[in-house]
Amino acid sequence: MAKLLIHTCCAPCLIAPYQKLKEAGYEVSAFWFNPNIHPLLEYQKRRDALRDYSQTEGFELIEQNQYGLVEFLNSTLSDISARCEYCYRTRIEGTAKAAAEGGFDAFSSTLLYSRYQKHDDIIAFSKEMAEKYQVGFFYEDWRTLWQEGIRLSKAAGMYRQQYCGCIFSEEERYREQIRRDKSK
Repeated sequence: MAKLLIHTCCAPCLIAPYQKLKEAGYEVSAFWFNPNIHPLLEYQKRRDALRDYSQTEGFELIEQNQYGLVEFLNSTLSDISARCEYCYRTRIEGTAKAAAEGGFDAFSSTLLYSRYQKHDDIIAFSKEMAEKYQVGFFYEDWRTLWQEGIRLSKAAGMYRQQYCGCIFSEEERYREQIRRDKSK
């Protein structure tokens, strides 16, 4: 049985990939490392929902509990358009390092589940970090599980966020919502 460490941005993005991996016989552990998620209450809601899910399912949850507002802003304010690349690289590198140090066979990320993330960038950074830390990168295109994940997470009563996590994406969401409301 292969030991797999999955970077997990939130429980709703993990639920469908986790079920598939569990059925395939993988030993899955989740890795919480998301210094991009803001504000603090959002960070805590997502983390706590993942904690609840790990307890319900009985899988290991490894937490690198780092609310990183200042570092995130310092690293992204000079080029907000490149914030996703910083975010992916930081979290994927943290996961690859933790997988190597923890004796995992491979690592992956729930970022590969989202229809809204830059899939090719995530793959490229993951391959780069797999080589750097000498640990396998497990790739599967989990975007095909999108609707199933929504269904499962709603059925489980999970907290479901409305934006990727960073304050810039939250602003974009509300800007779009305000624009739609004004056009009514």
